[in-house]
Amino acid sequence: MNSSYLQAHRQARRARRRWLLLILAAIIGLIGYYGPWVPHKAAGLTVIGLDLAEYVKFLPDVMAGRVVFRRELFYLPLCAASVSAALIAGRRGALPVWLRTLLALASIPCAAAMLPPAWSPAVLQLPEFRVQVIAILVCWLLVPGVLLTRYLPARLILALIALLDLAAALVPTWGFLQVHPGIEALYRQTLPLGWGFWVNAGSFLVGAVYACAEMLRPS
Repeated sequence: MNSSYLQAHRQARRARRRWLLLILAAIIGLIGYYGPWVPHKAAGLTVIGLDLAEYVKFLPDVMAGRVVFRRELFYLPLCAASVSAALIAGRRGALPVWLRTLLALASIPCAAAMLPPAWSPAVLQLPEFRVQVIAILVCWLLVPGVLLTRYLPARLILALIALLDLAAALVPTWGFLQVHPGIEALYRQTLPLGWGFWVNAGSFLVGAVYACAEMLRPS
């Protein structure tokens, strides 16, 4: 009995560590997302990851169609963090109730950050913002949806988080590299890739690799 108890205790501790590390990777990734991707000594010319979805609309290369990239894909880090928080919040017994409640609540403003600036009900009905409005609603529906997602196998949750983190790491990175030359042309100077760009990509990529490793770990 003591052996069974110790084994169960080790498994619970490993599961707790797994979810906490995935949460930490997402938090660090969001710190990078809100950090400078386009650094500049003038604060007004610094562009953070959150602003890119709106900012790139006004780049000449994007307006002329020379660079084709769906601007909403820059919201993937927010979407990944919101969905992951809601999914982890549904893992019964893996984390304390207060932390799971905090995760579920945190997923709401995380998704709300995808709202366009100066939004209104009329603005949200415009076709331009349809994709991000749908993404926000899906994220919000997952909060009460934890009553159902808590029954999903842990491996499936890990697979979903791995896919979301991988998308949050690679897709905005690829999109930013596409528009970066146009930003340099607009600023008329060479611009380094900001630390926010590296932290966002690196942290979500680490989260994806770790989620995959945990998914493939023998029970």
